[in-house]
Amino acid sequence: MNNSQILLRFAGVFGVIGAILGAHMAGAGSYAFRPIHAHILVVGWLSLFAWAVYYKVFQTTQTILTKVHVWSSIIGSVGLTVGMWLYMVKPFNLPEGLTLIFYIGGGGTLLISFIIFFLLTLLYKDEK
Repeated sequence: MNNSQILLRFAGVFGVIGAILGAHMAGAGSYAFRPIHAHILVVGWLSLFAWAVYYKVFQTTQTILTKVHVWSSIIGSVGLTVGMWLYMVKPFNLPEGLTLIFYIGGGGTLLISFIIFFLLTLLYKDEK
């Protein structure tokens, strides 16, 4: 499976989760999940989808840097959104320090992914 397919499938998962969460909030009349819903759709669905399109359109070569980008974006998106949910909603009453580390770790990993993507755009050479 190539980078575009991997990112596209994870974007689809995030899209479904975000839509279900939005439907739940609308049905319940409670917007407690609004920040989590927004991050799931923006960093999970939109960013991963945009990167999937990038890898499809620009046909980049498979390098260690592209693999690090793909997996850091997926791990960061999952970590940020799950960490945010654990920290803000507190569904399991875990220690706040632990949930904060998960939240910040996911966000930091996602930030690294964005920086790597920027570097990839600088390194890309059109072969046409």
